[in-house]
Amino acid sequence: MKEHFVRISDELLHQHTLKLLAERNVTIRDIAELVYFLQSKYFPNITMEECETNVNKVLEKREVQNAVITGIELDRLAEKKLLDSPLQEIIFQDEGLYGIDEIIALSIINVYGSIGFTNYGYIDRMKPGILERLNSHEGGTVNTFLDDIVGAIAAAASSRIAHSKTR
Repeated sequence: MKEHFVRISDELLHQHTLKLLAERNVTIRDIAELVYFLQSKYFPNITMEECETNVNKVLEKREVQNAVITGIELDRLAEKKLLDSPLQEIIFQDEGLYGIDEIIALSIINVYGSIGFTNYGYIDRMKPGILERLNSHEGGTVNTFLDDIVGAIAAAASSRIAHSKTR
Protein backbone atom coordinates (compact mmCIF):
# COMPACT_ATOMS: atom_id res chain seq x y z
CA MET A 1 0.00 0.00 0.00
CA LYS A 2 1.34 3.42 -0.96
CA GLU A 3 1.87 5.87 1.91
CA HIS A 4 0.67 9.44 1.61
CA PHE A 5 2.96 12.16 2.83
CA VAL A 6 1.91 15.69 3.58
CA ARG A 7 3.83 18.37 1.69
CA ILE A 8 6.16 20.17 4.06
CA SER A 9 5.50 23.89 4.31
CA ASP A 10 8.04 26.31 2.92
CA GLU A 11 8.75 27.66 6.40
CA LEU A 12 9.30 24.21 7.94
CA LEU A 13 11.64 23.25 5.12
CA HIS A 14 13.55 26.51 5.51
CA GLN A 15 13.90 26.05 9.28
CA HIS A 16 15.01 22.44 8.81
CA THR A 17 17.66 23.56 6.31
CA LEU A 18 19.03 26.15 8.75
CA LYS A 19 19.01 23.56 11.55
CA LEU A 20 20.98 21.07 9.46
CA LEU A 21 23.58 23.69 8.56
CA ALA A 22 23.90 24.69 12.23
CA GLU A 23 24.32 21.04 13.25
CA ARG A 24 27.24 20.88 10.81
CA ASN A 25 28.69 24.08 12.34
CA VAL A 26 27.94 26.23 9.31
CA THR A 27 26.47 29.66 9.98
CA ILE A 28 24.93 32.26 7.71
CA ARG A 29 27.89 34.47 8.67
CA ASP A 30 30.36 31.80 7.50
CA ILE A 31 28.71 31.71 4.08
CA ALA A 32 28.38 35.53 3.99
CA GLU A 33 32.14 35.80 4.52
CA LEU A 34 32.60 33.76 1.34
CA VAL A 35 30.22 36.09 -0.48
CA TYR A 36 32.22 39.07 0.78
CA PHE A 37 35.41 37.35 -0.40
CA LEU A 38 33.90 36.97 -3.88
CA GLN A 39 32.29 40.42 -4.21
CA SER A 40 34.29 42.98 -2.21
CA LYS A 41 36.78 43.74 -4.96
CA TYR A 42 33.93 44.44 -7.40
CA PHE A 43 31.74 46.29 -4.92
CA PRO A 44 34.05 47.94 -2.33
CA ASN A 45 31.13 49.34 -0.33
CA ILE A 46 29.45 45.97 0.17
CA THR A 47 28.66 45.14 3.80
CA MET A 48 28.55 41.85 5.67
CA GLU A 49 24.87 42.54 6.36
CA GLU A 50 24.19 42.75 2.62
CA CYS A 51 26.06 39.49 2.12
CA GLU A 52 24.05 37.81 4.91
CA THR A 53 20.78 39.09 3.44
CA ASN A 54 21.63 37.58 0.08
CA VAL A 55 22.67 34.25 1.62
CA ASN A 56 19.32 34.15 3.42
CA LYS A 57 17.48 34.88 0.17
CA VAL A 58 19.27 31.99 -1.55
CA LEU A 59 18.41 29.69 1.37
CA GLU A 60 14.72 30.57 0.98
CA LYS A 61 14.61 28.80 -2.40
CA ARG A 62 13.09 25.33 -2.22
CA GLU A 63 15.54 23.82 -4.73
CA VAL A 64 18.42 25.08 -2.59
CA GLN A 65 16.83 23.65 0.54
CA ASN A 66 16.38 20.30 -1.21
CA ALA A 67 20.05 20.27 -2.23
CA VAL A 68 21.20 21.11 1.31
CA ILE A 69 19.02 18.45 2.89
CA THR A 70 20.03 15.78 0.37
CA GLY A 71 23.75 16.51 0.56
CA ILE A 72 23.92 16.68 4.34
CA GLU A 73 21.93 13.46 4.67
CA LEU A 74 24.33 11.65 2.34
CA ASP A 75 27.32 13.01 4.31
CA ARG A 76 25.76 11.86 7.59
CA LEU A 77 24.98 8.40 6.23
CA ALA A 78 28.59 8.05 5.06
CA GLU A 79 29.85 9.12 8.51
CA LYS A 80 27.72 6.41 10.11
CA LYS A 81 28.91 3.94 7.45
CA LEU A 82 25.32 3.21 6.42
CA LEU A 83 25.80 3.30 2.65
CA ASP A 84 26.44 0.24 0.52
CA SER A 85 29.86 -0.33 -0.99
CA PRO A 86 31.33 1.14 -3.17
CA LEU A 87 29.28 4.32 -2.60
CA GLN A 88 30.26 4.27 1.09
CA GLU A 89 33.97 4.42 0.32
CA ILE A 90 33.57 6.93 -2.49
CA ILE A 91 31.68 9.46 -0.35
CA PHE A 92 33.64 8.77 2.84
CA GLN A 93 36.93 9.38 1.03
CA ASP A 94 35.57 12.26 -1.07
CA GLU A 95 37.01 10.72 -4.22
CA GLY A 96 38.02 13.36 -6.72
CA LEU A 97 36.40 11.68 -9.71
CA TYR A 98 33.02 11.18 -8.03
CA GLY A 99 31.55 14.51 -9.18
CA ILE A 100 27.97 14.04 -7.95
CA ASP A 101 28.70 16.44 -5.09
CA GLU A 102 29.50 19.11 -7.67
CA ILE A 103 26.35 18.26 -9.63
CA ILE A 104 24.21 18.98 -6.57
CA ALA A 105 26.14 22.24 -6.12
CA LEU A 106 25.42 23.16 -9.74
CA SER A 107 21.69 22.83 -9.08
CA ILE A 108 22.09 25.65 -6.55
CA ILE A 109 24.24 27.80 -8.82
CA ASN A 110 21.71 27.54 -11.68
CA VAL A 111 19.15 29.45 -9.63
CA TYR A 112 20.90 32.79 -10.31
CA GLY A 113 22.38 32.45 -13.77
CA SER A 114 25.68 31.68 -15.42
CA ILE A 115 27.83 34.08 -13.39
CA GLY A 116 27.44 31.60 -10.56
CA PHE A 117 29.56 29.07 -12.45
CA THR A 118 32.63 31.29 -12.41
CA ASN A 119 32.02 32.31 -8.79
CA TYR A 120 31.69 28.67 -7.79
CA GLY A 121 34.70 27.46 -9.77
CA TYR A 122 36.89 30.14 -8.24
CA ILE A 123 35.79 29.63 -4.64
CA ASP A 124 35.93 25.84 -4.98
CA ARG A 125 39.54 26.07 -6.11
CA MET A 126 40.62 28.67 -3.53
CA LYS A 127 38.76 27.11 -0.55
CA PRO A 128 38.76 30.24 1.64
CA GLY A 129 37.20 30.52 5.09
CA ILE A 130 34.84 27.78 6.13
CA LEU A 131 35.50 25.83 2.92
CA GLU A 132 39.02 25.07 4.10
CA ARG A 133 37.67 23.61 7.36
CA LEU A 134 34.88 21.65 5.65
CA ASN A 135 37.31 20.20 3.13
CA SER A 136 39.80 19.07 5.82
CA HIS A 137 37.69 16.06 6.91
CA GLU A 138 38.98 16.41 10.45
CA GLY A 139 37.77 14.04 13.15
CA GLY A 140 36.03 11.61 10.81
CA THR A 141 33.55 14.24 9.65
CA VAL A 142 32.34 13.69 6.11
CA ASN A 143 31.60 16.89 4.20
CA THR A 144 31.84 15.54 0.67
CA PHE A 145 28.60 17.28 -0.29
CA LEU A 146 28.53 20.08 2.26
CA ASP A 147 31.70 21.87 1.18
CA ASP A 148 30.40 22.09 -2.39
CA ILE A 149 26.93 23.09 -1.24
CA VAL A 150 28.26 25.90 0.97
CA GLY A 151 30.46 27.14 -1.88
CA ALA A 152 27.47 27.02 -4.23
CA ILE A 153 25.26 28.97 -1.83
CA ALA A 154 27.97 31.63 -1.59
CA ALA A 155 28.35 31.68 -5.38
CA ALA A 156 24.59 32.01 -5.86
CA ALA A 157 24.37 34.83 -3.30
CA SER A 158 27.28 36.55 -5.06
CA SER A 159 25.48 36.20 -8.38
CA ARG A 160 22.36 37.64 -6.82
CA ILE A 161 24.36 40.67 -5.68
CA ALA A 162 26.03 41.11 -9.07
CA HIS A 163 22.66 41.00 -10.84
CA SER A 164 21.13 43.53 -8.44
CA LYS A 165 24.03 45.99 -8.69
CA THR A 166 24.28 46.05 -12.46
CA ARG A 167 20.76 47.32 -13.00
